Amino acid sequence: MFVIRYRWWIIAVTILVCLLSIIPLLRININSDLETYLPDSMSSRKNNKLIEQSFGKDDPLVLVFSSDDVLNESTLKRVQSVSRDFNRMGQFDLVMSLFDASSIEGTDGTMVVEPVIRRIPRSDESREKLREDIKNNEIVYKQLVSEDFKHCLIVLNGSRLKDDKVMLDSVRTVLSRYPGNEIVNMFGQPYLRDEANSKIFHDLVLLLPLGLLIMFLFLWASFRDLRMVWLPFSVVVIAIILSLMLIPLFNWQLSIIGVLIPIMMIAIANNYGIHVVTRNQELNRDYPTSTRNRMVTNLVLFLQKPVLFTGFTTIVGIAGLVMHILKPARQMGIVSALGIGFALFLSLTFIPAILSMQSRNAKGDKGKYSQDPQKWQGTALRAVAGSIVRRPKTVVIVFASVFLISLFFLPGMKVAPDFNNILPAKHPFNKALQIINKDFGGSRTISILFEGDIKDPALLGKIDFLEEDLKKRPEIGNVASISTVIRLISKALNNPDDPEYDRIPATREAVSQYLELYAMNGDPEDIEQFVDFDYTKAVMNIQYRAGDIKTVNRLVKHIDDLTKEKGMDVTIGGYSLVEKELSMAVTLGQKNSLIFAFLLITLLLIIIFRSLPAGLLGSLPLLFAVICTFGLMCITGTELNIVTALLSSISIGLGVDYTIHIFWRIKSELQTSPGITEAVVASIVTTGRGIAINALSVMAGFAVLLFSGFPLIRSFAFLIIASIGFCLLCSLILIPAICLLVKPRFLYGNKLNTNKNFKR
Repeated sequence: MFVIRYRWWIIAVTILVCLLSIIPLLRININSDLETYLPDSMSSRKNNKLIEQSFGKDDPLVLVFSSDDVLNESTLKRVQSVSRDFNRMGQFDLVMSLFDASSIEGTDGTMVVEPVIRRIPRSDESREKLREDIKNNEIVYKQLVSEDFKHCLIVLNGSRLKDDKVMLDSVRTVLSRYPGNEIVNMFGQPYLRDEANSKIFHDLVLLLPLGLLIMFLFLWASFRDLRMVWLPFSVVVIAIILSLMLIPLFNWQLSIIGVLIPIMMIAIANNYGIHVVTRNQELNRDYPTSTRNRMVTNLVLFLQKPVLFTGFTTIVGIAGLVMHILKPARQMGIVSALGIGFALFLSLTFIPAILSMQSRNAKGDKGKYSQDPQKWQGTALRAVAGSIVRRPKTVVIVFASVFLISLFFLPGMKVAPDFNNILPAKHPFNKALQIINKDFGGSRTISILFEGDIKDPALLGKIDFLEEDLKKRPEIGNVASISTVIRLISKALNNPDDPEYDRIPATREAVSQYLELYAMNGDPEDIEQFVDFDYTKAVMNIQYRAGDIKTVNRLVKHIDDLTKEKGMDVTIGGYSLVEKELSMAVTLGQKNSLIFAFLLITLLLIIIFRSLPAGLLGSLPLLFAVICTFGLMCITGTELNIVTALLSSISIGLGVDYTIHIFWRIKSELQTSPGITEAVVASIVTTGRGIAINALSVMAGFAVLLFSGFPLIRSFAFLIIASIGFCLLCSLILIPAICLLVKPRFLYGNKLNTNKNFKR
């Protein structure tokens, strides 16, 4: 055979390629920016870029200061000092705090723009006076200070030229320079990206060695032979190196989803090696006097077709992710499929090459293989086989009942409305998120870009109408635009009984005069955040709360309908629309990859066994596993997100392996067994052991994800373990029961290369 003839070349080339693959790994980069996961052609990304061209990137970092009363002297001094240093640093496009906000007041028909806090109050009386002034200032109250005065914000918008880590390090340096008793939490995409980056690195450093250790111990517990453990284990290590090497080689970056790639290799790459080692132990036990080369020849001839078929179907199932709309999901599908291809090739070349070099006369060899090395496994599998043979109809009824119950819960499936659950619930990011949602109008933002003559009262009136309408909606917390500033100016310049009070002026000249007065008395930056320098573009910023994607969709539709009703051609952007499209992409990607993988694997089963019933029957475990996993998600309240949406393709790719192996063994046993009952029992006891070890090793591999720093990856770990468990139960219990009942004709085909042709 080729493997035996060129075994030294196979081993040498494998080791050389592995060593050379380490070089590209040094260039691997991490990307935690969720917005970049979407295609550039998606409307939310295009709209955001259009708005950024005129008003810069709206990517703020929010510091939330919490104390019993933020107006006490020590807290105000700390906020003042921190704000002053941020303004002096020059790396922030915007710094907004209590000491940067303005108060617009009117005195004797003139407008006065002054800082909200001119001096820090030292007495209770002056403090209460300041409290009342803030309550009457709609720019500050409930926007920079909470209603109960227990929280206040500092909003920083960093230059797009600055790195997130650089900005966060600068912020932490300033905060440490001015310590205090206040609790400071941070919120915003820069903080989320920085924390996600560190957790991706943490996961790789922690989970990879932990996963390898768990896999090694599992293989040892299964085989109790170090020689048989390190063979599939070495394939796992090589597959991890080769698959991760592809990421920088393709000029891609490692995403949050990409953390799954090395763990998938740990869980999947040993599958084929396990079947080779299991078969090797069977042959050692049954034919103790045979030569090593003859053993390896029989081993490869017997396993090459089922292992190739199962490997190919796994690759096809996981490659279904290329139909996903998210870039990292497509990249993971390609990298993982190629990594599994490497593992498949090594299992049929590298492992047999090593086995062909091992001596059959090693000390303790005969004793080790003269009996079943794992008696308890054989006993358990015989008990399972006996139960199936006695009550196949009961087995089918039980599985059908579980399937229908899971189907009943499917309408309760929820899609994550945002991705704030990337970090743990007690993380400072989520603590700040809760405060902002409760006390500051909401953590979600939408921006609306208006184009035209912004000083035109007609256009301003439409903007004002839209602003007032949105303020009435219960989910809306704050709305701010150029209309807000002009109405504040009108309140300062006119008496409450004047018709012009709190109104948009009727003429363009009056609007220009208002804005000119403000520019002379106040800070021009207060206006520049809402309108460009030549007054041809304006932006409205909307802050709101939404607990589900339906609320987001309703609000966006309402804005779209209202602007069309007023004949306004607007551009709607904001990060919450990116989240909305991410959620839609998750749902669509889940559907596309699921349909693609399911249909293609069904077709492959039909081709492999040359039978339509084989394709339909072999698809049953996959359908059962997918529906039961989704039902479990609904029962546990787990949402569909960027990670859990990968479940179906991965579980389909893995689950079909077990069905192919059990079909192949039953088909083989029927050539020598007196009937289907004996063939089923023999298949469960022999190949069933390899399937069980295989499935449990996959579950053990994915179990390491339970220690991830990302909650959504921990949820994925739980669900993929459950899904593989469903596939295992179907292949070992449901499929044999159905075979006993219907006796499918494709199992009684041409004779295969079995042990009866093996010379002792």
